[in-house]
Amino acid sequence: MTRAFTASLALVFVAGLIGFDLAKARPNPYKAPPAFALGSGAVPTGGFCGALPN
Repeated sequence: MTRAFTASLALVFVAGLIGFDLAKARPNPYKAPPAFALGSGAVPTGGFCGALPN
């Protein structure tokens, strides 16, 4: 296999993965959590590793 074939195969795989993800769940920017919630008052939820146990 050549380097060009391997690179094109990888790009096809990544494009297919992105296409599959978009087909399964359309992104909704109005329901998405903020990318950076610094000072917004939003508390971390879910699997946040920095949360101390009670």
